[in-house]
Amino acid sequence: MKVAVIGSTHAGVFAAKQIKADHPDAEVHVFEKNQTVSFLSCGIALWIGDNVSSTDKMFYETPDSMAKQGISMHMQTLVEAADLEAKTLNIKDLVSGAQSEETFDKIVITTGSRAIKPRIPGIDSDKVFDSKTWDNANALKEVTEKVKRIIVIGAGYIGAELAEQLSVNDKEVTLIDGLDRVLANNTAPEFSSVFQKAYEDHGVKLALGQMVSGFEDTADGIKVTTDKGTYEADIAILGIGFLPNTAMFRDQVDMLPNGAIKVNKFMETSVKDVFAAGDSATVFYNPTQKDDYIPLATNAVRQGILVGKNIAEPTMAYQGTQATSAVELYEMAYASTGLTVQSAARKGVEADSVTISEDYRPDFMLSTTPVKASLTWEKGTRRIVGAAFLSKHDISQAANVVSLAIENGMTIDQLSMTDFFFQPNFGQPVNYVSSVAMAAVAKANK
Repeated sequence: MKVAVIGSTHAGVFAAKQIKADHPDAEVHVFEKNQTVSFLSCGIALWIGDNVSSTDKMFYETPDSMAKQGISMHMQTLVEAADLEAKTLNIKDLVSGAQSEETFDKIVITTGSRAIKPRIPGIDSDKVFDSKTWDNANALKEVTEKVKRIIVIGAGYIGAELAEQLSVNDKEVTLIDGLDRVLANNTAPEFSSVFQKAYEDHGVKLALGQMVSGFEDTADGIKVTTDKGTYEADIAILGIGFLPNTAMFRDQVDMLPNGAIKVNKFMETSVKDVFAAGDSATVFYNPTQKDDYIPLATNAVRQGILVGKNIAEPTMAYQGTQATSAVELYEMAYASTGLTVQSAARKGVEADSVTISEDYRPDFMLSTTPVKASLTWEKGTRRIVGAAFLSKHDISQAANVVSLAIENGMTIDQLSMTDFFFQPNFGQPVNYVSSVAMAAVAKANK
């Protein structure tokens, strides 16, 4: 079995490793246009903020480590074209310029995503930076150490983390977003308002509800124009979001309108013996019970493993995702899973939610701190579809608990009576996950 894996971030790396582990005799070829594999791009903001112990540890595999596992690594090699029905790839060595055509038994598309870069006048200025690849990270690390004023465009997780790390390192930061709240697509208003105040307390200028219309180089930096004003800085950083990097495969395979390749529960595309995973593919989103596009490393890893498990024949089905994620800003941890009431409405789910605040452990302890917890459920069925937690205490695993509940179709009633331990060092007699579920039951019963 001769397999081509196109791309080697998370999905491509895990697919290649799993194929080789399950099928030692398989001939696995990985084609990657860059010089590195497995870059943890979620660490870019932390590196810029001097919170990374070693850049070497921002990669969990190398081309050499992959090769030692029996995988043929073709680095700095571009797949220029693909005929998916014929299983043929046109390949270019970016170093020598040599071109070739090769045929495979199976093709795995793990081309990932590309940063959204709207066609806005001046956006190609060398003072406007992207934040996605290893090359982007190096460029940002170098330039942010030299400048004082920085505009960050996009207040989702990427932009939020960049703005926070830059502000705590004495940079003058302006954060621009088209929506009227920071983290508007990630949080409910009662959570984003907490972060909004934290940004303002740390001197970040918020320019929310504003659409960027142009960039213009100035004598000492860049001017960003929006529909409501102009802002000047030394540089601007884009953190707008991502789209599937799948243009090469358009009209060959079924896709969503945004270019995400549709896959079934075994990671198979609409073309026989062609698989897709990660940011280039759809996921099954358990809160809505529908296919969706959710570019997260966690989804990519699991889908990559499933490609390996199913490469020869359908063996292991995808369990779906809850899009569970977390962020830490200004020493406040936020973790969430599934939907908010706002995002549920956008996706056609009629939902309700409840939010509570209580100390995470008894007040007789020498120290404790509040946890803000929210639970979202589908009206009628009472099925849990989302949750969020915010605290200076580490509440990250609470989101994982509710993620598991969503995956297993649990109701608010079931979660309210689920057994969680009590020990004063760790929690209250009624854990805050139980408390918010009980509050949800009480509200739903009214």
